[in-house]
Amino acid sequence: MQTYFFILAALLYLGCAFLPSGRRLPISLGTLIGWLLHGGALMADMLAPDAVRVGFAVMLSATLWVSVAAYWLENRNFSLDSLRVLVLPVAAVAVVLPSVFPGNMVELAGKSDWFLWHIAVSILAYSTLTIAAFHAVLMVLQESRLHTRPGAAQSGWFSMALDRLPALLTMEKILFRLIGFGFVLLTLTVLSGVVFSEQLFQKAFRWDHKTIFTLLSWGLFGLLLAGRKWQGWRGRTALSFTLTGFAVLLLAYVGSRFVLEVVLHRILV
Repeated sequence: MQTYFFILAALLYLGCAFLPSGRRLPISLGTLIGWLLHGGALMADMLAPDAVRVGFAVMLSATLWVSVAAYWLENRNFSLDSLRVLVLPVAAVAVVLPSVFPGNMVELAGKSDWFLWHIAVSILAYSTLTIAAFHAVLMVLQESRLHTRPGAAQSGWFSMALDRLPALLTMEKILFRLIGFGFVLLTLTVLSGVVFSEQLFQKAFRWDHKTIFTLLSWGLFGLLLAGRKWQGWRGRTALSFTLTGFAVLLLAYVGSRFVLEVVLHRILV
């Protein structure tokens, strides 16, 4: 049953992604219905009475679910309608991934009551910083378009979408708001994973690829926020830090899980 809901949600996302921007109500309603179907099916797929499903596809699907919600809400305050052409098609692909790569079930017996909270905070952290990365990509394209000679300006739906974005200063404010919130959540994820590793996972803390990449990403985002506050970092410096930090964070969990599950056919918690 979850598979049918995943497919229906993906179709709704794709349909809303390519509707004309003037049809605001159908886009909003379609995205909301798709998001509800996506979330309901994802929760039913992830949660069992005494276990929880983990894997790169589940994490990626949950991340895009939160991303769609954030942009749906932000679009009510800012003119971000053009972002749907990036967010919704990616979400449509992520929706069906758990059906193709189901991951594995992790037994909750013997684990701390805070285990599920740790997972939830981790997903929120990844999701928020994913949105920040989307934002950074659009800002790079937007800035590049501003430096294009008028005679060389390209026409088309994507160029028109870039033209409808808020001013770069507004986009930058949203970007740092997302990064700040994501950094707090990532800090909680790191602290809970490092300090309470034995209580959460029933095993001692260890330095593995996931830990190293996560800490490296945390350091990059922390340095960016410190540089913003004390040195006034902005523009290309901020965008470079954002995209690099996100790429490292992606490797920390989604990338490593993909290699283990799909390439090496191994499952690790």
